[in-house]
Amino acid sequence: MSIQTDTIAAISTPPGAGAIGILRLSGPLAITIAEQCFKPLGSKGLREHEPRRLVYGDLLDSGGQAIDRVLCTYSLGPSSYTGEDTAEFQCHGSPTVLTLGLEALFAAGARQAGAGEFTRRAFLNGRLDLAQAEAVGDLLEAQSREGARHAAGQLAGALSKKIGDIYSALVDVMAHFHAVLDYPDEDIDPFRMEELSRTLEEQTDRLWKLYSSGHRGSLLTQGLKCPIVGRPNAGKSSLLNALAGYDRAIVTDIPGTTRDTVEVSVQIKGVLVRLIDTAGIRESDDPIERIGVARSREALEGSNLIVMVCDGAAPFTQEDAGLLEACLNRADTVLVWNKSDLPSAPVPVLSLPEELGEHLHTASVSSKTGAGLEELEETMRTLMEEFFPRVREEAYGQLLTNERQIQAAEAAHHSVYRALKALQAGVTPDALLTDVEEALSALGELTGQSVREDVTDRIFQRFCVGK
Repeated sequence: MSIQTDTIAAISTPPGAGAIGILRLSGPLAITIAEQCFKPLGSKGLREHEPRRLVYGDLLDSGGQAIDRVLCTYSLGPSSYTGEDTAEFQCHGSPTVLTLGLEALFAAGARQAGAGEFTRRAFLNGRLDLAQAEAVGDLLEAQSREGARHAAGQLAGALSKKIGDIYSALVDVMAHFHAVLDYPDEDIDPFRMEELSRTLEEQTDRLWKLYSSGHRGSLLTQGLKCPIVGRPNAGKSSLLNALAGYDRAIVTDIPGTTRDTVEVSVQIKGVLVRLIDTAGIRESDDPIERIGVARSREALEGSNLIVMVCDGAAPFTQEDAGLLEACLNRADTVLVWNKSDLPSAPVPVLSLPEELGEHLHTASVSSKTGAGLEELEETMRTLMEEFFPRVREEAYGQLLTNERQIQAAEAAHHSVYRALKALQAGVTPDALLTDVEEALSALGELTGQSVREDVTDRIFQRFCVGK
């Protein structure tokens, strides 16, 4: 891993005015530069205070004039976030103060940090592996309670430990194969052969489960796809606005107002959901409306959950029945009887095939008054739990969350599976070694032990400058 010889600085809080603004330094000269730009109140200098203690004093501009009264702290490497000497200033959140302070740090010898460079240094200095570094990005971008909990678990090392256990088991297998090659007169006895086969079989199963977790992890970070469909004027846009908590979609009494899909990400009982408002589905001669209807049908594809809205004050039609069956053929569906604040039409007796009926759930709401929304969200949350099954002992953070991780786990699984089949077929140890080494390399890509620099560049570019 490369050693960083320069000192970086950045504003680590979002742009704009706020209560607190943070300036961050990392590198060999971090504490020296901090001393030049900070004058503690009292007789003791910054280094005379213990590391990781907040020190009260004045932040100085490049001309040595006080521009803010701040708190400063420093940490000594390797016991810091980046593994280097670091310093931070907690200032009042004035953009002018932060800019002047950053200019002073530059004048004292620091340079502007790049995107994600603090976390990249933590990775290069062995403070975080690559899976943990990616978790930092996921935590910054978390849009739901469950997503934040998962990212925090991954940052704490839950996924890394899971990968490490598999890696260690495969290293033991490889060590034995090397021993056989080094001492060709020593055959693998039947008992040892059975033990090796069992180990490879166990790791194949664990890698398959790890690879399969990527689907759930992606849903956790990107959100479950949930289109809201129904006939025109059933109240789809009103329901989307009610669930979102603000007016995201245009609502009028004119049927066909929505001509294109409108998407919004919301939290429903702690789970991220991508609600998609769609054009009303009906036969139409209007070419623009027909395009909207086609897109509404396309939105059903790949759905994790579907909400079908019916006007509870109007009769249920054959067209409604056809759309309901189309929904049930794709995903669990909540049939929402909207406009419960109005006199209701007779509720139809639905005759559905048994295999479809078990996927149907109903709710009665009023998008106008909010009545029934809590119950609808509870129904949706119950249905979403099947995508995130958890056992009490399972730690948060053990799911793969991006395509890079999923591809590496898939490659490792394929390699171990080939090694298992080759061992069972009586292939010589030297051929088996290739497959096991490929699996170890793929696992190394997950944690960063064997990842290419262009891959790490792409990962850290998604971070903000101050992280």
